[in-house]
Amino acid sequence: MDKNKIREITNQPYFRYGLILLAGLFLGWLLFSGGNRKQSPQQTAAVEEAHDHDAESTIWTCSMHPQIRMDEPGDCPLCGMDLIPLQTTGTGDASIDPDAIQLSAEAAALANVQTTVVSRQNPVKEVQLYGTIQVDERLSQSQTSHVSGRIEKLFVTFTGESVRRGQPIASIYSPELLSAQQELIEAVKMQELQPALLQAVREKLRLWKLTDAQIARIEQSGEVSPLIDVVATTSGIVISKNVNQGDYVNTGTVLFDVANLSQVWAVFDAYESDLPFLKVGDRLEYTLQSLPGKTFSGRISFINPILDPSTRTAKVRVETTNPRMELKPEMYANALIDAPLKLYNNEVVIPKSAILWTGKRSIVYVKQPDTEIPAFMLREVELGPSLGDAYVVLSGINDGDEIVTNGAFTIDASAQLAGKLSMMNNEMGGEHAMLTVQGLCEMCKERIEKTAKAVNGVHTASWDLKTKQLHLGFDPAQTSADSVAKAIAKAGHDTEQYKADKATYDALPDCCKYRD
Repeated sequence: MDKNKIREITNQPYFRYGLILLAGLFLGWLLFSGGNRKQSPQQTAAVEEAHDHDAESTIWTCSMHPQIRMDEPGDCPLCGMDLIPLQTTGTGDASIDPDAIQLSAEAAALANVQTTVVSRQNPVKEVQLYGTIQVDERLSQSQTSHVSGRIEKLFVTFTGESVRRGQPIASIYSPELLSAQQELIEAVKMQELQPALLQAVREKLRLWKLTDAQIARIEQSGEVSPLIDVVATTSGIVISKNVNQGDYVNTGTVLFDVANLSQVWAVFDAYESDLPFLKVGDRLEYTLQSLPGKTFSGRISFINPILDPSTRTAKVRVETTNPRMELKPEMYANALIDAPLKLYNNEVVIPKSAILWTGKRSIVYVKQPDTEIPAFMLREVELGPSLGDAYVVLSGINDGDEIVTNGAFTIDASAQLAGKLSMMNNEMGGEHAMLTVQGLCEMCKERIEKTAKAVNGVHTASWDLKTKQLHLGFDPAQTSADSVAKAIAKAGHDTEQYKADKATYDALPDCCKYRD
């Protein structure tokens, strides 16, 4: 081949692209040769850390499937994720309890683990109450008609109008009153012969609320009037108007309801759990949404001994003077009362965030003192009354203990992965595992947990409806997570390892059918 032909071939663009591709392949072979699968950076770092602890063997597990335990790094056989080293407690520090959970300083910082030294104190419970301003029922009066007849005129025409004691509020035409006045005039003429008759007629008019001055005026003038004025018996605000001009009324008909607002009630709803901390005579401060910046106070004058069956609350009444008429009925009120718990003086109080609840148990994590690496021990506690954001502790914690107040759940998760005493495992020497189990309802939950607990060696089983995770605590000498998975599949619920047979699945109730 001559030189011109060679030059023509090398000048072709496809020839140049081919050379570049071959060069790239050669460089890739140089960089990634060796034929061995490289580990992920996380596994490499973990392996190096594991080699540093040559005195102990590292167990590798999956963060999503902690039941997986391997002697060497690799991929999870269930989900393919990189395995991570299982934390162990072998650090050479003899002061660390073998049942404690250790976290490195870096891990504790990432989990935002915070601790607090507890102390004894005199607990004070804050009780929040909500209510409204109400009329003082003792200062309310009904204005009634004392005679039968027709309302000729109303001097009070609308609700909310102010009235004074002795002020006329209505004028009533009454034939009965007209007859009684005529009887009075005739009795005056015969008073020398029948004085008792005159006194009887006078008393009849007094019962109809005519004054002695009005009766004397009729006797002297000899004139009768079919109209009678109804006067207010108290000063206050008309809160209810029940009649109109021209209406016919009977004796005792309520014309108006008048309330004196110089003193009002602040009525609050207290839940039954708060009632032990409230008593008559306690001072209470409250605010109103309509009067921001102002605080009103009073003493509890009455606590209703009967609870409302629908709201489970009792009415708590506070009497308050209202000289400026600022407090109006039906205003919303918010109250806050600090109730000292004298029965629990000098007790340990811990924050609510430190407590983990399992349904039957309340636990906290206590930091071991004088250890190089932070170590935490599970402690079961007996709780007293709630203080809102804190709890009184009756037993389980001592004055001066340093407890975890933030990040306790992270520590408990590490305990579960390590098979140690935890929320889900309350028996020493057992192991913990998590299985993914399919189900849809509370009936499934009951069936799954009952089946798991029926396996000999299983002491705890808790299935989460949302995550489909079954938390197991069991004795590895008697059973295994695989055996439990088989038993659950036989009961009709699929696990990751085993599937329920069609006949068993079809026999489940319709609400439990989880397959598409």
